[in-house]
Amino acid sequence: MVSQVVKIKNATGLHLQAAGVFCQTAMRYKSKITFKLRGDESNAKSVLSVLGACVVAGDELELFCEGEDEKEALAGMVKLIENGLGE
Repeated sequence: MVSQVVKIKNATGLHLQAAGVFCQTAMRYKSKITFKLRGDESNAKSVLSVLGACVVAGDELELFCEGEDEKEALAGMVKLIENGLGE
C-alpha cells in the first residue's frame, strides 16, 4: 500500500463534474483507491462516496492505493488533483 497527502486546489472542490473526473480516473486502475478526509474514508471509484465526503477547496486528502498498479495509481491521482481536476 502507498499513500500521499494532496491538497485540493480547484476553487469548487469535488463538485459533481470534478467528482466524475476523479472517479473515472480512479477506475482506470486495478488497485483499490480510497481517501481519508476529516477521519472518514471514502471510495475514490464511487461518485456517491466522493460527493458524500463534501470535499472543498483547500482540503487535504490522504490518498491510499493498494494493488498491483498502486504506484501508478497514486501518481496518476495526485497529478490529476494537482492539475485542478480538469478545470
